[in-house]
Amino acid sequence: MSVDDRLVLLKEISELPGVPGYEDEVRKYIKGRMAGLAEVYTDNLGSVICRKEGSAAAPKIMMAGHMDEIGMMVTYITKEGFLKFQTLGGWWEQVMLAQRVVVKTSSGDVLGLIGSKPPHILKQEERKKVVEKTDMFIDIGASSKEEAESMGVRPGDPVIPVSPFAQMKNPKYLVGKAWDNRIGCAIFMEAIKELQGVPHPNTIYGVGTVQEEVGLRGATTSVSLVEPDIGFALEVDIAGDTPGIHEHEAQAKLGKGPSILLYDASMVPHRRLRDFVVETAKSAGIPIQFNAMPGGGTDAGRIHVYKSGVPSLVIGVPTRYIHSHAGIIHRDDFDNAVRLIVEVIKRLDAAALSAIRGE
Repeated sequence: MSVDDRLVLLKEISELPGVPGYEDEVRKYIKGRMAGLAEVYTDNLGSVICRKEGSAAAPKIMMAGHMDEIGMMVTYITKEGFLKFQTLGGWWEQVMLAQRVVVKTSSGDVLGLIGSKPPHILKQEERKKVVEKTDMFIDIGASSKEEAESMGVRPGDPVIPVSPFAQMKNPKYLVGKAWDNRIGCAIFMEAIKELQGVPHPNTIYGVGTVQEEVGLRGATTSVSLVEPDIGFALEVDIAGDTPGIHEHEAQAKLGKGPSILLYDASMVPHRRLRDFVVETAKSAGIPIQFNAMPGGGTDAGRIHVYKSGVPSLVIGVPTRYIHSHAGIIHRDDFDNAVRLIVEVIKRLDAAALSAIRGE
């Protein structure tokens, strides 16, 4: 029985710990997977860059997928042994309580549970309110500050959601943590793999960026090393196919293809690059969807304003329940996202770049 290498990739990269500023294990994994397939190096903030030259040094195409996931950091240990924390990235309080987490200490992993005052002893009006993050804590089963410290816990330790990868009854539906945005990393890794021995009239850069969830920071530094002609942020997208969401709020549906983001809070995509990608998808028979995300930004928000400007676009994989412990993606959307970026790379030569720029 053959091993589904892409499924292995998705499982492994999803389960890796890597909150903002602590992306080391993800970076190590990407370096290991890309060894021999691309020239691999890092910037001074920790973003990993995987360079593969085709038949021409230019155009230079940057494919950014951020390595970091939302998580937390220990900021204080109470005298009773409970941990107070700072969120890293955007957490919605509704999805946090009673969830398992792991504190990554210098001496090993410590299991914890996010807790708060139980509803049974709250006043009636308090029960109707969402518990604030500042009122939450992490219970690691310690009875004192000294016991917590004896477990190796220190302020500054990263805290990772616990959510093992799984295939659902329909095996194309994949559950896991950190799809935002290990899926983007997996797309550029598979694209580089697919382009081995395949002519492409450009040089490509798969970039695993750091600290996107706290301000698009890795894209800001890595773009200065790549100096791209074209930029792609490979991302998740908001799936709008669950109860309560109106179609005008989010159009993307699982299993219907990768999304082209028409707008987000950090960038209006380059129109001619968008049209080039849409036409490529049409001619290659790749299903795509369109969506907009007025409430969020991506690494393309930094890439497109580098120096005199970089035509940029966001390609996303529709994902349910992002910014929580577990999300759901559809395998076909991932595969088609890889197909799409590969087909774009095959066609994006100097003449295409000039046309995109309007020269």
